[in-house]
Amino acid sequence: MGSVEAFPRKTGVSTIADVWRVAPSLASEEALRVRPLRLEDCAAIRALQRDANPGMPAWSVQQLESQHHAFPQGQLVAEYGGMLVGALSTLIVQWDDYAVEHRWRSITGGGTFSTHDPQGRTLYTTEVVVDLSRRGYGVARALYLAQKRLCRRLNLRRVIGAARLPGYSEVNQRMSPELYAMKVIWGDLADPVLRFAMTQGFQYCGIIHDYRPEDVESAGHAALIVWLNPLYSPPRPPASIERERQRRCA
Repeated sequence: MGSVEAFPRKTGVSTIADVWRVAPSLASEEALRVRPLRLEDCAAIRALQRDANPGMPAWSVQQLESQHHAFPQGQLVAEYGGMLVGALSTLIVQWDDYAVEHRWRSITGGGTFSTHDPQGRTLYTTEVVVDLSRRGYGVARALYLAQKRLCRRLNLRRVIGAARLPGYSEVNQRMSPELYAMKVIWGDLADPVLRFAMTQGFQYCGIIHDYRPEDVESAGHAALIVWLNPLYSPPRPPASIERERQRRCA
């Protein structure tokens, strides 16, 4: 089977600034790579999900196969030394069909991605999971960069996601999810998911209530986040294309 190189030990990583300083050397092209999901990755992805979010149901093999069939280029994994250390799941949607008050089940087709619409203009991120022992080494950052590259390559308007709020259940009797999110943004509370997304250029747009009721740590809620593609070029209407064709032929 061959040998697997041990992952480097964490050294001096305690703040976001430390992560940014240390991660580039560990997440180099030689050490860490992001590639499309292969069906043989399903078991490893399920194991990552169970370890990272033990209170949440992992994708089933059928869901992962359905996602891969619907949008193979949008299912990405991070690999280090032959070992799967992270995964990201996306689909394309018509955002106006869902908007702020959507639910996880409706926008993902119950996790099957039957709602994937190649004619849409929004890349929707449904899952980002990282090996707990590899957090702080640039795995999530590499996955976020890969989804931005995918968004630009497909000329999509934006990336939208629903960030979990895993610390909210501890304070939900004292404050609303909106106040919790704002305190995270202000730096008064630490929430690794929302805070990290903001360091990656995403903007906080509000709370999605009852987004996923089974997410007990987040009390069922999620933060709506968005990254706008600065290179997006709106498709021209057919009439303007025809006028240009006629002008060139004249």
